[in-house]
Amino acid sequence: MRAKKWSQDVTERSDALDLERDVFTLDDPRRIAASLKRSAEQSRRRKATPFRSAMSMLTFYINGAGKDLDAHQRRVLEQAKDELRTAFGKPRKA
Repeated sequence: MRAKKWSQDVTERSDALDLERDVFTLDDPRRIAASLKRSAEQSRRRKATPFRSAMSMLTFYINGAGKDLDAHQRRVLEQAKDELRTAFGKPRKA
């Protein structure tokens, strides 16, 4: 039996968000952003604003996956950051 990674444990147990299953494996940045936004707005466990919580969870996943994240999915997730900013009415990064 393989032990859980610390990042999986944090994702499942933290006072962060209740995420849609496999949200980070989706191929559409807009769907990822919409799901994270929905989760952040509905969560009663988050400690920051919905935008900050959603962006933090996305960044946490990207950083936690590290070298195991293939280049295509990394691009999709990075694009999801811009989609998340748009969804919350924040300016996109230049």
